[in-house]
Amino acid sequence: MLRIGMSAALALGLATVAFAADDIKLSEEEMKKATQIYFDRCAGCHGMLRKGALGPNLLPKKTRAMGTETLEYIIYNGTPGGMPDWGASGELTKAETELMAKFIQLPPVAPPEKSIADMKRSWKVLVPPEDRPTKPETKRNWRNYFGVVLRDVGKVAIVDGDTKELVSIVPSGFATHILRTSKSGRYMYAIGRDGKASVIDLWMEKPQNVAEIRVCNDARSIDTSKAQGYEDEYAVVGCYWPPSIVTLKGDTLEPIQVVSTASYTYDTGEFTREARVASIVANHHKPEWVINVKETGQVWLYNYADPRNPKIHMLMAERYLHDGGWDLSKRYFLVAANARNKVVAVDTLKGKVEAIIPTGGTKPHPGRGANVKHPKYGPIWCTGHIGSNDIVCIGTDPKHHKKYAWKVVKNIKLPGDGGGNLFIKTHPKSRYIIADRPVNPDRDLQTQLYVIDKKKLEVVKTIKVPEKYVKPRKVEVNGKTVEVKPRGPVHIEFNKKGDEFWVSIWGNKLVPSAILVYDAKTLKLKNAIEGDWVRTPTGKFNVYNTMYDIY
Repeated sequence: MLRIGMSAALALGLATVAFAADDIKLSEEEMKKATQIYFDRCAGCHGMLRKGALGPNLLPKKTRAMGTETLEYIIYNGTPGGMPDWGASGELTKAETELMAKFIQLPPVAPPEKSIADMKRSWKVLVPPEDRPTKPETKRNWRNYFGVVLRDVGKVAIVDGDTKELVSIVPSGFATHILRTSKSGRYMYAIGRDGKASVIDLWMEKPQNVAEIRVCNDARSIDTSKAQGYEDEYAVVGCYWPPSIVTLKGDTLEPIQVVSTASYTYDTGEFTREARVASIVANHHKPEWVINVKETGQVWLYNYADPRNPKIHMLMAERYLHDGGWDLSKRYFLVAANARNKVVAVDTLKGKVEAIIPTGGTKPHPGRGANVKHPKYGPIWCTGHIGSNDIVCIGTDPKHHKKYAWKVVKNIKLPGDGGGNLFIKTHPKSRYIIADRPVNPDRDLQTQLYVIDKKKLEVVKTIKVPEKYVKPRKVEVNGKTVEVKPRGPVHIEFNKKGDEFWVSIWGNKLVPSAILVYDAKTLKLKNAIEGDWVRTPTGKFNVYNTMYDIY
């Protein structure tokens, strides 16, 4: 039996484990590479310990029964239920696909824990608060900046939303997941899949990181304190591994407190070590973060008024909790429980679960969702689905529209079969909701945007992305010709005025892609932001909209 040493730990610092079983043997170098690919592409849906969440478990008992050939096919081609086509898209080679098919038949590798002392060893205050600007140095409309995640190159681009000019490129964590702004909008926070948090000062003439820290080995969520009296005071990171909540000083990212989220499932009472923080939103009305603990199905209302001694109100909700956002009033928080095909509505004023709503679709995935003030149903909140072609809208106004509250008032069917939607987005000044579909395996469906009329609540147009942005390209890699195929448009974000929306062309880091800017009224392509720096753009976050949770 061969063994892998600490050299195979990479940034994860994985412990020594066996990496051979029966007829499957991986060299130390292969194990090192497979571990990194799994961490990058697979852990988010299948879990660090491969026990499953949004995706099924990948434990050896199951995977070895499926066999290498079947696993290769699924990894390479994806599935209609939302599994990306990692091979067909060019993100994994055939050799890497075969490697991963073998890797997931071996026992999972247990990652290490992390203490505040470990965090502090990575903590850097790059520009002390006293040396930062006292007012904006730029004459640009910085509240209309867009932070653009350049996912696979580990960078964040700051782009002027008025001129479409690149303002700055800032290094971030590996596979940056999201960006959030402070209440004032001055600071933009990034969190990488490697648990590295950084804060960018947007008041600088050329925005740059002013502090950074690695608080965990795997993370997805970050937010700040937005309640009156606590503006810009604190930041919080939700970790996938070790499963935990880390509170930090807002301006320097100095760690203050860490709380484990390992707990018991709300329904069966099973202890779950890998109880990961899926998403966080900041309450605008009181010093509280709404924290969603994925595997246990618990929503934590985390009071940060005394961050060293936090008060945590646990709500028993549903599994597996994922992304979500505020309703129009910002009283109710709605989050997808995608394993049960439901949405949980939390009343943050009363501190209770208000309703649990079956969506009628498969694997709801709202991002933050889309808010609409509808002439018949009143305020509604809409979500798409990864596993089915449903866009559903839920009534959110029990006071004035009780008849429709906490019910699906409309199920909008996207054209074609299967799911693949990741994000929907709108703006109060737009008449449309825009939906993407980047993980549908059908190439035609994958490369379109779907336009939903907010009054009719039906798809009124599809926008085909120009072929030149999504056509396959051949590039040389280590002396070999490799074909890469951009997946298509992903993640819609409106500008501050709401008169245009931006969408990323999710491509391969080997080839520059583009950010497309559409007129929100005519739906015509009005601009394409291109350049060698535009590599693997995914999420885009407008400063003003993120400050005020406008979506």
